[in-house]
Amino acid sequence: MNSTFDPLVGQVLDDRYEIVAKVARGGMATVYRARDLRLSRVVAVKVMRSDLGEDDEFAAKFDREARSAAVLSHPNVVSIFDQGSSQGQPYIVMEFIEGETLRRVIGREAPLPPERALELFEQVAAALSAAHEAGVVHRDIKPENVMLTDRGQVKVADFGLARQVDSPQMTATGVLVGTASYLPPELVTHARPDGRSDVYSAGVVLFELLTGKKPHTGENNYQIAYRHVNVDIEKPSDRLSELGQSFDWPIPDYLDTLVLAATRRDPRARIANGYELLSAVRKVRVEMARGAGNDNPQLAASILPDSPADGVTERLKPRERPRPASGMTPETVIVRAPQWQPADQAPRTPIPPPEKTPVTPHHSPSPTHSPKSQRTPVFPPLHISHDPVHRRRRGVIALLLVLLLTAGAGVGSWWWLSGRYTTVPAVASLNETKAREAADANSLSVSVREEYSETVPKGVVIDTEPGSGERLLRGGSFTLVMSLGPERYPMPKVVGLPRDQAEEAIGQHFTMGKVTESWSEDAAEGQVLAASQEEGAELKPDTAIDITVSKGKEPIRIPNLVSSSAANAEKELKDLGFKVNVKEENSTSVEKGQVIRQDPSGGNGNRGDTITIVKSLGPVMVTIPGVWGKNADDAKKMLEDLDLKVEIQNDSGFGLPLNLAKSTDPAEGSQVAVGSTVKLIIV
Repeated sequence: MNSTFDPLVGQVLDDRYEIVAKVARGGMATVYRARDLRLSRVVAVKVMRSDLGEDDEFAAKFDREARSAAVLSHPNVVSIFDQGSSQGQPYIVMEFIEGETLRRVIGREAPLPPERALELFEQVAAALSAAHEAGVVHRDIKPENVMLTDRGQVKVADFGLARQVDSPQMTATGVLVGTASYLPPELVTHARPDGRSDVYSAGVVLFELLTGKKPHTGENNYQIAYRHVNVDIEKPSDRLSELGQSFDWPIPDYLDTLVLAATRRDPRARIANGYELLSAVRKVRVEMARGAGNDNPQLAASILPDSPADGVTERLKPRERPRPASGMTPETVIVRAPQWQPADQAPRTPIPPPEKTPVTPHHSPSPTHSPKSQRTPVFPPLHISHDPVHRRRRGVIALLLVLLLTAGAGVGSWWWLSGRYTTVPAVASLNETKAREAADANSLSVSVREEYSETVPKGVVIDTEPGSGERLLRGGSFTLVMSLGPERYPMPKVVGLPRDQAEEAIGQHFTMGKVTESWSEDAAEGQVLAASQEEGAELKPDTAIDITVSKGKEPIRIPNLVSSSAANAEKELKDLGFKVNVKEENSTSVEKGQVIRQDPSGGNGNRGDTITIVKSLGPVMVTIPGVWGKNADDAKKMLEDLDLKVEIQNDSGFGLPLNLAKSTDPAEGSQVAVGSTVKLIIV
């Protein structure tokens, strides 16, 4: 802000605070950055505007800000260092914050993810908790009054409207001042501010952090204030869905409930003070970290305060549009509310004493005027006095008769047109007992219908049929729509069931989601292996449930390993999940160590099936015996007995054959395979 023409820049207040530069200007005061010459530190100095210095009311507000904030010592509250007056202008010396307002954060980043919004909002709640415990109500919580330091610490500032809880109202005329977008409904109508008023304004700030939008808007401040009194603030998750954008974070039910519990229009149904608000925020942050943003109906129900004991929220009646006070920003609204008085102190209209009937002198009848008959005539003679007093009295009586007849006709018309009607009371957020009492007070009876509700606790009125304010004949009836609480059903047991039975169980309250099939060595085909929700979990109706169904045992192709190495064949089959039975045989045709045959030798099997392979030991070996000098036939028989094939070779050098065995090829003592051919040489 340009400080070139500000006369205070460069001055030193009370020989201590050197004004360095203008920082901001508000409706009551201007804030400067200054240097504390005594302690050599940078401070903020708020100086009341010169044109307000002679206004006792504004001076009192300025003094109250210093006193209210000075009693607070909390890391989330801007500290007050000093107070004084220079040349008739009161000033306050406070902590200088290097950073920005929460309004700038909202304008730049909102909607914020729930974790980030709660991180900031918890510090606001902590400041309110400290203020309420000290008996101080802020009365003007809004993003502009929340500072965020360069280190990320939140500081609540500007206790310009703050006051002690037990202090008198700001003015005697019932003027209530506040910022329209964050103004609690009770301050628009008639009530004194308390901790619940700050909780409402803080709840609106949390709504704005989560959605980037204010809950109520209007063409002017009066329309905004009217909507705060008569229209419930919606759930942040509903507002996000209306924005038509996709966000990477969900808003769980308990965070929605936190906002609704802080912004209930009826202050008796609202979170009571900053301490309870801080406790609820911390519970929500813990669940956000633990549950990864999933709904928790139990936590949501625990955050909602109990229903108010009696009465209903007063609705704002249309009234003359207020004129903004001089020097106030467009965000500030002034509404004149009727003065509140306890029932036992309400003014009573005195009952006038009964009017005394004028007594006229009594004239005894003259003895000479006795009646002619002792029976009173049916139509006694009428004697009309013409005395002026009597004439005036007769005129008054006639006028009274006319007024009585007119009043009777008016009352009759009123009764026929509207008097015989009454209206359905506003009983939303009351329990059934209090709702019935309100119905009795309006000469109506009730019937009850129950519905589930995600936002209204069990046993509390959701709405009425017909709606509140509708006309009914006295003695008529209307329906209370009572809340059963959130509609939840337990997840049925489906693991281990056949698929058709599982789908039937899920279909009673939920919907079938994705069905995945998987091989299983233990579960039969069609049996449910797993589900996306744990058995017994409390779920919303129509929740999609995914299941995994068994396809049975996985088929495995059996390779044909005949003539392969028996050792390699055994390893390959085991790697596929088969069991291997190895047998051994001699074979003259299959090399030793190779597979002679396999059973089964092809097709498909399942993991754990047994495959038999026959391993070759090679042929059976025999030793060629000695045959020299033996008869040729005997030698041949010896070789054939060894399962050898014999080929005769005649090698006689004589003219006459001797028919005797000479040798063998291979020679005597050689190892040959059974079935081999051996030459028998004879002479």
